Amino acid sequence: MKAWLNNSLCAAVVGLMLIAPVQAQNKQVIKLGWTTTDGPQDPYAIGARAFKAALEADPNGQSFDVQFYPNRQLGDEKALLEGVRMGLAESGIITNAVVAQMESAFLLNDLPFLFASEEQAYELMDGSVGEKLAKKLETKGISVVGYMGGGFRNMINNVRPVVTPQDVSGVKYRVMQSPIYIGMYESLGGSPVPMAWGETYTAVQQGALDGLEIPLSVIDSTKSYEITKYLSLTNHTFSVIELVFNKRFLDRLDTEKRQAVLDAARKATLEQRKTSDALARQVAVTLKEKGMEVNEIEDPAAFREKVKPVYERFRKDIGSDLLDEALAQVQ
Repeated sequence: MKAWLNNSLCAAVVGLMLIAPVQAQNKQVIKLGWTTTDGPQDPYAIGARAFKAALEADPNGQSFDVQFYPNRQLGDEKALLEGVRMGLAESGIITNAVVAQMESAFLLNDLPFLFASEEQAYELMDGSVGEKLAKKLETKGISVVGYMGGGFRNMINNVRPVVTPQDVSGVKYRVMQSPIYIGMYESLGGSPVPMAWGETYTAVQQGALDGLEIPLSVIDSTKSYEITKYLSLTNHTFSVIELVFNKRFLDRLDTEKRQAVLDAARKATLEQRKTSDALARQVAVTLKEKGMEVNEIEDPAAFREKVKPVYERFRKDIGSDLLDEALAQVQ
């Protein structure tokens, strides 16, 4: 076990090992985990259900039994991703920032204010840039079989609405354990607090944090509207979420079964994007009805100017050629 694994990761890995790969009716089990809820509007759950349905509808996929492990049953995302890499779980739906901890080139997807629309993000992931990222991760034993969408991330807090970059100043935001999210909030004058997802709700509820940044659909599915007052539609980062598999698992499948998995992943990715994006457009209204004060930002360019240093700070980690290729495409 690598020295950097902390106690919670070790515990999660042990938990994964205790889950026996029971063959239900001689079917090959695929343990598919994610850390959010299994609710009908959760973007991770939408992707999981779409994948299971697509695979089990394929004649060559009917020999699989896709088993769901939502709600951090296989640990927080870092532990889950490591479990997939080690082969203790076959598959996971993982937030991009966590994947970037294993392969730094994925930091590209989390650059603040990079994408102007969901379509722009999907075009980048479906093209040469997405292919190059996937090849880099394969060297770590992880295969990306689909780039799904979690919607744009927005700021929620209990201090003030965010209208200008100055409104971020001094506010304690939970951020994912990613240097690029920390860098973004530092450039805006905020106080980023890296924290695992499982600890966040209580920290905000108890006032240890002022707020967090999160996709609209996850605000709703996790009932974060109950612990925060202000929702500012900053759309600062598009949340790419990767459907990943243990590479050895895929490589050991016969040609027909492997193709069935890849085809199901492709179909599920397209369905998840469509469903998740449609729900996200409805959720802002729903959250307002549930008591949040919702506002848009009037000058996104002001935010984009403030975070420019973040791009150059992570150029080397991402890869200069890859960053330039992505910027040329989105601009």
